[in-house]
Amino acid sequence: MPKDVILDTNVFVASGFNPHSASAKVVRQVREGKLQMIWDRHTRGEIEHILGKIPGLSRRDSRALFQKSGRFRGRTHPSRFRYVPDPADRKFAALADASGATLISNDDDLLRGRKRARAPIMTPREFQRKRSKG
Repeated sequence: MPKDVILDTNVFVASGFNPHSASAKVVRQVREGKLQMIWDRHTRGEIEHILGKIPGLSRRDSRALFQKSGRFRGRTHPSRFRYVPDPADRKFAALADASGATLISNDDDLLRGRKRARAPIMTPREFQRKRSKG
């Protein structure tokens, strides 16, 4: 199971509202250094923007997860992922494709595109199940 993961914004939101969820477990594993979160300025910008709009969720709490070692500085091409209906989600698919990291998301549009994606796309629960199997 890959150690590098990309977390979609909805994983942070789900984690913030349910500390016992599979999403929260993934975020905890990133925080504990068991997983490396891969990010770029576009995905970080969206995550921090959305978290800042939701009362009770803090951008400050997520900042520690954005380690310099996880920053992807290569090029991504979101426009190549038109099979993802929401243009705002394409940046996550593009980052997964460019980095080879597993994209973890609860987003139906991203999950429906799994067969076309070169990098794995999983729900938090699927990811945890696969990790526990070794």
